[in-house]
Amino acid sequence: MPGAEPFFLPGGEKGVLLVHGFTGSPSEMRLLGEYLNNLGYTVLAPRLPGHGITPEEMAKTVWPHWYGSVEDGYHFLTGVCSNIAAVGLSMGGLLTLKLGSEYPLSKLAVLSTPIYIANKRLKLLPVYRMFTNYVSKQRRRLPETGQLYSVSYDVTPLNSLASLLELIKHVDKLLPAITIPALVIQSKKEHTVKPESAQYIYDKLGSQEKQLVWLNKSGHIITLDMERDYVFQEISRFLT
Repeated sequence: MPGAEPFFLPGGEKGVLLVHGFTGSPSEMRLLGEYLNNLGYTVLAPRLPGHGITPEEMAKTVWPHWYGSVEDGYHFLTGVCSNIAAVGLSMGGLLTLKLGSEYPLSKLAVLSTPIYIANKRLKLLPVYRMFTNYVSKQRRRLPETGQLYSVSYDVTPLNSLASLLELIKHVDKLLPAITIPALVIQSKKEHTVKPESAQYIYDKLGSQEKQLVWLNKSGHIITLDMERDYVFQEISRFLT
């Protein structure tokens, strides 16, 4: 898909790995990446397998494929940076948390990351999968600038959604073992992830140094929505 390409922005010795969300693409992390790069960070945003191509290609992938791409990104940054942090949006936050449980990140930040998904139809997922492979997505209208960077699918592959639910259960068990400094940011107004997910993650993290920041106006894609400048500032302050 045009605009869904991964990006690498060379900078200093401190690197930041940016991980996009479920059915999304690196473009939703582009403005944050440029912000951090202007502050001197080296930034890498990989495109997760199955994303940014077609929903049919994504339906062939599961969470270990997505996580493998995140691991590859981390190893690439270790070749050019001496210090690596990671920032993940939505499902990217789950993948970032898993990375933090296995690799020596300096810090991690998770944005709009799900433990509880606000979709009452999820309980019927096995039934839906008997009759269809995809369901349409409802998308919030973003501010004009943010909308330009919103490159994602209009449908959700149900096979991949089932794998996302498995990833949530997997990462939930890892949270107490994550001890690196962590930042959790969540909007109270969004309708994709239940806001109590953020409090749950914050409470269960084993990190001694951790912060929870609430937003009051944004939707799910907080890197592109109306409070994105505040989000970028909070991430920068945390990384510094």
